[in-house]
Amino acid sequence: MESHFNLSDTEFENQFQTCSLDPKLFSHEAHLRLAWIHITKYGVDKAEANIQTQLQNFVTHVGATDKYHKTLTIVAVRAVNYFVKKSKTKNFETFINQFPQLKTDFKSLINSHYSVDVFSSKKAKMEFVEPDVQPFT
Repeated sequence: MESHFNLSDTEFENQFQTCSLDPKLFSHEAHLRLAWIHITKYGVDKAEANIQTQLQNFVTHVGATDKYHKTLTIVAVRAVNYFVKKSKTKNFETFINQFPQLKTDFKSLINSHYSVDVFSSKKAKMEFVEPDVQPFT
């Protein structure tokens, strides 16, 4: 179990929003958890907006602005939302165990929606690039 689970959803969300979360806790899984929290509390559209703003603030605060990737940020929210719609669970730990590919095979999941490698695309890093193979619905 990753260390971010030591925080409640509210503590995790608040610490991330205020940039007081220890950057060591913000793993890929923690990023997915943040998306899950925002989707389940605010809906997918608000989650996309919130996470983009908060993630940009967080990477600026920790001096890692080069890590921000606009397309991956938005697509991660949409991918989590796709699976949230299939789930009946009310907690993230059960959710991520129910859909482990989000954690263990995220790159393949994303690549199944794009004909180009958005992970290395400079354009996709700076601006949102819609999936051109299959949308997240």
